[in-house]
Amino acid sequence: MSKTILVTGATDGIGFETAKMLLSAGHTVLLHGRNNRKLQDAQAALISATGSNKTECYLADLSNVSQVIQLADEIQKKHKVLDALINNAGVYKVPSVMTADELDVRFVVNTIAPYILTKALLPVLGKNARVVNVSSAAQAPVSLAALAGNQLINDSQAYAQSKLALTMWSRQLGGALAESGPVIVAVNPKSLLGSKMVKDAYGMAGSDLRVGADILCRGALSEEFSQASGLYYDNDIELFAQPHRDALDEQKTQTVVAAMDDIIQRITSK
Repeated sequence: MSKTILVTGATDGIGFETAKMLLSAGHTVLLHGRNNRKLQDAQAALISATGSNKTECYLADLSNVSQVIQLADEIQKKHKVLDALINNAGVYKVPSVMTADELDVRFVVNTIAPYILTKALLPVLGKNARVVNVSSAAQAPVSLAALAGNQLINDSQAYAQSKLALTMWSRQLGGALAESGPVIVAVNPKSLLGSKMVKDAYGMAGSDLRVGADILCRGALSEEFSQASGLYYDNDIELFAQPHRDALDEQKTQTVVAAMDDIIQRITSK
């Protein structure tokens, strides 16, 4: 049965490979990117590679909260049902760390934008739908000051903290929606895959991106993830596993999510 699936950050890396796998399997893929030229090029390459034209393009800069909200609105205008959302878009090194809203762009793109997008799309994500959040084996305790844009930290710290914060809200929201759906799961697609991010961060080619794409497709579609809401899947060991201990601490998780809610409230009420 054909599904409709949104993949953020679909213009290259794991997002592109995931979109290719989904299209090859006959699904409709909503492609998100932040650069229109790259988005159009990716769409053309995917159609050429798969023979499927079941794609739509959506342009949004996920470091801009208003554009994230607009993205959700555009999708809901065209689709009454969304079967899966794969929150893949992420950043590591960036030209400028601070956004116009005086937030750390790495936390906004990696943590806050997928949170806003997921919650905004809940009306079209039904009980059996899936939200797959791309986490990482790199997870570190979250500085609330850094999350709020009040403390500058280095790239590796920001990446690891933002991925733990993503895993924390996945666990909390996934648990809250366990009965009503959608399933929300955080997935480490595998360490050191051959993405642009790995090349930028570690200066190495990395391994086959299709390994990561495969687990994201399984998270979005397969029976093994049907009861996985709030869980964390570690593809380094190919098992559901324990995330960083802070994600298992309900008080710490509530504190981080409350801080995110406060940030979003402040930005959207301007």
